[in-house]
Amino acid sequence: MSYLTQMAGLAYHNFVSAAVGIALAVAFVRGIARRESAILGNFWVDFTRATLWVLLPLCLAGALVLVSQGVVQNVRPYDRAVIVDPQNATVTVGTGLAATRTVTAQVIAQGPVASQEIIKELGTNGGGFFGANSAHPFENPTPLTNLLELVAIFAIPAGLVYMLGEMTGSRKHGWTVWAAMAFLFLAGVTTAYWAEARGNPLLATDQHASVLAPGGNMEGKEVRFGIPASVLFATVTTDASCGAVNAMHDSFTPLGGMVPLVNIMLGEVIFGGVGAGLYGCWSSSFSPCSSPG
Repeated sequence: MSYLTQMAGLAYHNFVSAAVGIALAVAFVRGIARRESAILGNFWVDFTRATLWVLLPLCLAGALVLVSQGVVQNVRPYDRAVIVDPQNATVTVGTGLAATRTVTAQVIAQGPVASQEIIKELGTNGGGFFGANSAHPFENPTPLTNLLELVAIFAIPAGLVYMLGEMTGSRKHGWTVWAAMAFLFLAGVTTAYWAEARGNPLLATDQHASVLAPGGNMEGKEVRFGIPASVLFATVTTDASCGAVNAMHDSFTPLGGMVPLVNIMLGEVIFGGVGAGLYGCWSSSFSPCSSPG
C-alpha cells in the first residue's frame, strides 16, 4: 500500500468514521435533552464541526508531540541496514521448496507514521502502521508517547459523557454515567494487573521481580512497557473499541485475558468508541444512559 493511499485514503476514513460517531452521539443526546422537537439537528453541520474543530486541531498537536518523541514521519523509501552478524534463514522459494539463504541486510520500514498514529487512537480506529501495532518503537517509542496514546483513546469518549450532562442541563447525570464507566474501567485494570503480575501458576519457576527479571507474565509484552503499561493499554483499548495494542492479548493469563474479553463482550461501551459509547451503552440497556435525571 503506497504512502499516498494511506495518507489520503485510510486517513480520510479514520477522520470520517470518528466524525460520524460524534455527530450521532450529539443527535442522541439532543433526543434525550429535548422534550418536544421535530428535528435532532443537522448531521452535516455536526459532522463538519467535529472534523474541523475537534479532530483536526487535536491530531495536529498530537502528531507534533509524537514526532518530538521519535515517531517516524516521512515519505522516504524503506532503508536497508547491513547486519553485523549475517544469519542463515530457511525460506520458501518459488517452487514451494525450502531453501537456506544467508541474510546480510534488514529492511527498515518507515513512512508517515505520526500523522496516522494520532488519528488511530483519537478516533478509536485502531490498527497500526506496522504489524506490531503500538508495540513497535516507531509507533510508540517512549513512556510519554504511550501515555499520550492512552489519553487520546479515552479523551473524546469521556468528553462526550460530560457533554451529556451539559446538554441535558444535569451535570450530575453526566458525572453519574462517567463514574459508572470509570468504576468498570478501574475494576478491569485492577483485575488484569493482579492476574498478570502474579504470573502463570502452572510454571514452577520463580516469577517474582528481581534484578534479572521483571517478574510476572511477560509473554507477549514489550519489555519497554512491562506489565503495568501493557495491562492498562489492553483495558483502555477494549473499553473504547479501539484496535490499538501494545501487547498481545492472547498471551495474557486466563484471568488477565478475561478482562479484555469481557470488555469486548459488553460491546466495548465503557466510555466506548468515539460517540459509540453513549448510544452503545443505551442499546446495551445500561440504565444510567437510558434516561436523564
